[in-house]
Amino acid sequence: MTDKPQVPARQSDESASESLEAAAVAAYLEAHPDFFVEHEELLPAMRIPHQRGDTVSLVERQMSILRDRNIEMRHRLSQLMDVARDNDRLFDKTRRLILSLMDAASLEDVVISVEDSLRQDFQVPFVSLILLGDNPAPVGRWVTHADAQTAIGGLLTEGKSVSGTLREHELDFLFGEEQRKQIGSTAVVAVSHQGVHGILAIASRDPQHYKSSVGTLFLSYIAEVMGRVLPRVNSSLRSVR
Repeated sequence: MTDKPQVPARQSDESASESLEAAAVAAYLEAHPDFFVEHEELLPAMRIPHQRGDTVSLVERQMSILRDRNIEMRHRLSQLMDVARDNDRLFDKTRRLILSLMDAASLEDVVISVEDSLRQDFQVPFVSLILLGDNPAPVGRWVTHADAQTAIGGLLTEGKSVSGTLREHELDFLFGEEQRKQIGSTAVVAVSHQGVHGILAIASRDPQHYKSSVGTLFLSYIAEVMGRVLPRVNSSLRSVR
């Protein structure tokens, strides 16, 4: 019988020993980042593969890594600055609208301020402001509480805003069938203060513009102010509890 060749145990032991030594060296260098500063004579012997297959010094390689990280950090900072500028512009538009609502002397002033601001300042292509009441005024779009509850009852919860994709019958009620066909995503908030007085909805053709994860903080601010202003300018609005 011919014996099968055996792998020497020594070879396995040597591989394990080399792995442990490499790990120990890496741990030591990580704990002593100034090692090569104190032992500059070792740098010429260091060989680190370059993208072109050449060799470079450790310092040069380190500088390359730091340069790449610096570029990445500057890119991230630029993105944060863009977001901050967008938020500043959004805040300024919201501030102007809220001041206009506070100065409103009539229901017509409220409706015009909201619709004009959203369409012109905020550049929202689809805007729907629906007022709820059993005795509608000749200004704005009115529906009864019962009709609204039947069509979009799930969207009338006080203090709750919804963004994303709505069902067809909800879009039909809010924007009409013709506009519904053009809408990709929507943000909706109830206009309320101690009871629901209406609903404010905005929409975009872009399905990703109002994602379900997108906050509706500024839209909620506008709705909260409207909820306090509307009963003052029109007695047809009554609280619904």
